[in-house]
Amino acid sequence: MSPAIEATGLRKAYGPVPVLDSLDLRVDQGTVFALLGPNGAGKTTTVRILATLTEPDAGHACVAGYDIAAERSRVRRAISLTGQFAAVDEMQTGAENLRMMARLSGLSRPAADRRAAELLERFGLSDAGWRLARTYSGGMRRRLDLAAGLVRDPGDTEVIFLDEPTTGLDPRSRKELWEIVRALRDGGTTVFLTTQYLEEADRLADRIAVMDAGRVVAEGTAQTLKARFADHRLDLALRDRDAYLRLSGRAVHHEPETLTLGVATDGTAAQVRALLDELDPHRTDIVRFALRTATLDDVFLALTEKEPVHVDARV
Repeated sequence: MSPAIEATGLRKAYGPVPVLDSLDLRVDQGTVFALLGPNGAGKTTTVRILATLTEPDAGHACVAGYDIAAERSRVRRAISLTGQFAAVDEMQTGAENLRMMARLSGLSRPAADRRAAELLERFGLSDAGWRLARTYSGGMRRRLDLAAGLVRDPGDTEVIFLDEPTTGLDPRSRKELWEIVRALRDGGTTVFLTTQYLEEADRLADRIAVMDAGRVVAEGTAQTLKARFADHRLDLALRDRDAYLRLSGRAVHHEPETLTLGVATDGTAAQVRALLDELDPHRTDIVRFALRTATLDDVFLALTEKEPVHVDARV
């Protein structure tokens, strides 16, 4: 099966500032792929290039089997894009927004009416369809925005790009959107997701790529990334600020308010003993410690808080 997205050697710079540095990506069909990275890592630029909104300076990419440069119109007919901010007309009702988008996508008036009704039902907005979008909550506006990107026949949308779709949403609205993403994947749609919520990637993504400084520094499933880069974490409560600062360079997790540092470990008793002896040879700085299973936060910090190097973690 050919990949839904394949990119090789993508480069992009704005003036003297490099944004993407030989970026390689491969996303399988019918999966949720999460792209993680700190601010400025190049996530949004990657989405804009793959969605044909920005041209790369170098490199090659295909989306839904079409070249993003030579077959731009075909790519655009096969994808949907939801940006970081809900793009809905606040002076129209939810139903009017969807009917307008359907008509702009080429549907007849009766077909647009039917599609709008279907999407309002699918996204839990039927009861609010008559209300002006400006009266919607943040979560409702986000659902309406996502629905607007799916007004064409579901079979025509092969890849959906979601650029930080849950930014600013409350926990309940975020979980509702997660359910929608899972349903899209289960229906065969490929979802390309950028996010800064590590829990979001952990729960949704079949595969995860971590970006830093315009490159993918690690890729794999959530479980393999945790196992390879921060299988366990040893949390250390330090005696005072001097001890905290002295050991902070070794940490993948920082809690300055409680003078607590987290250090990566494989979780074995032998290594835990060795770490404690190495970090506090006089046994005066560490007040207490706790061993915990690593999270994607630990992986993210371990990979992006130091000079990035490419690590082949494809599993």
